[in-house]
Amino acid sequence: MTTTTKYIFVTGGVTSSLGKGIIAASLAKLLQAQGYRTTIQKLDPYINVDPGTMNPYEHGECYVTDDGAETDLDLGHYERFLNVTTSQSNNVTTGRIYQSVIEKERRGEFLGKTVQVIPHITDEIKNRVQILGKSGDFDIVITEIGGTVGDIESLPYIEAVRQLKWDLGEHNAIVIHLTLVPYLSAAGELKTKPTQHSVKTLMESGVMADILVCRTEHELPADLRRKLALFCNVREEAVIQSIDASTIYDVPNLMLEQGLDKVVLKKLNLQSDAPDLTQWNQFLKRLKNPKSEVTIGLIGKYVELQDSYKSILEAFIHAGAENEVKVKVEPIHSENLTVESAAKELAHLDGVLVAPGFGERGVDGKIEAVKFVRENNIPFLGICLGMQMAVIEYARNVLGLKNANSTEMNPHTSDPVIDLMESQKDITDKGGTMRLGAWACRIEEGSIAKDVYQTTDILERHRHRYEFNNAYKKQIEDAGMKATGLNPETGLVEIVEIPSHNWFVGVQYHPEYKSTVANPHPLFVAFVKAAVNYKNDENRVTMAQN
Repeated sequence: MTTTTKYIFVTGGVTSSLGKGIIAASLAKLLQAQGYRTTIQKLDPYINVDPGTMNPYEHGECYVTDDGAETDLDLGHYERFLNVTTSQSNNVTTGRIYQSVIEKERRGEFLGKTVQVIPHITDEIKNRVQILGKSGDFDIVITEIGGTVGDIESLPYIEAVRQLKWDLGEHNAIVIHLTLVPYLSAAGELKTKPTQHSVKTLMESGVMADILVCRTEHELPADLRRKLALFCNVREEAVIQSIDASTIYDVPNLMLEQGLDKVVLKKLNLQSDAPDLTQWNQFLKRLKNPKSEVTIGLIGKYVELQDSYKSILEAFIHAGAENEVKVKVEPIHSENLTVESAAKELAHLDGVLVAPGFGERGVDGKIEAVKFVRENNIPFLGICLGMQMAVIEYARNVLGLKNANSTEMNPHTSDPVIDLMESQKDITDKGGTMRLGAWACRIEEGSIAKDVYQTTDILERHRHRYEFNNAYKKQIEDAGMKATGLNPETGLVEIVEIPSHNWFVGVQYHPEYKSTVANPHPLFVAFVKAAVNYKNDENRVTMAQN
């Protein structure tokens, strides 16, 4: 533990998508493994207040925290690596910064002064950066600056970093600059000019990088490191190679080999010890040495962009390692699924997950997928909208309510088995108004869920507006689908199961948000195990074989 909170700023140059979030999470893991209480926050330069109203194609998955913040998907990486929950304070956007400053101006807090980017916007950024540090809960706060150095929208953040380095003093704040060292195959050489220009751009804003992390496809030779150190005003030991890895979970060990943690701690005037990565490396060993493989279909409407379902894909990695199997996830676009194509697309699968989503597009395909796996006894997990599709499918094809639907898809349906909560019906603003964050669920004895969680009371994260309509609960349960998890305060249905099925579970919440390397989510672990058992079932007869 330290007496003064230390700050690490991670900036990026030349191009986005260099992996600042993974580098930040990997460094945090190494520091945490040496006993330092570490957290990470993300500063995003876009003007949206949060990513909650963004299309997944725009910004990937919207990650939700326990306190109901809709945040950047990088916070998912932070939690998965550190096994420490994040909060609203861990993600700040330009929209939120300006909103806060304008609200203060309207309240008269600036005493009639002209409100400007400097000092008012930069002061707000500095305050947000230091909220976690001043809480007393952390020794080190790593702040990832989104976007690229030189972008107009990033300038206030870089200026705030410049001021903070000065305010906090020597050894209390450092800057790590992540850059690209491209390989030109025609010339057969690595080029340092993009890194030099990126560092120069950073220096033009008054910020000098303390450490360079160089993304590269090839090993950086010693002479190239010396050249980068010379031209970029850093010590040679502070030129860190970040070479392409087979999995993001290799990166902490790669950064350990490069000595990133040692350089960082030396610059922060903190003691450096050998990090304890025992549990992490046990996970990696299981991940890289699977005993078998299962194929699980991911039914969604944003499958072209993997980041749309990032937490689900990572939860499968965690659950696969826990079961010592490789989970091959097969993305299937729900818009392309029909009655005729369902058997061809789904019969060979060992399990099917119907993914979350919003809106009417692709809904019919999701319902067809649920029908096929229900009738063919294939293990099924439905998440949020996926659970709602399972209820609609059951109401239509088992209860005979042919017009059963969600009022999200058809506001005038005669059988709204999925409907808006009363508290949602008068809401007009879309941002931050759903049922968000951690809500309690009480699980019924004798259910699959009780067997999975080994407890009757759980907290899971939500992000939705529509709910199971309890007016249909008795009718649906009498037909064989059971509500095995309820919110104890509202009575809202959280979990549905079909006991007569091989393994059929739908959940209104998002279990993927809470899966970490240290604690794979039990629902995913159980689902993968069910897929393994189904694959090994000698009595399994698929439609494809028929």
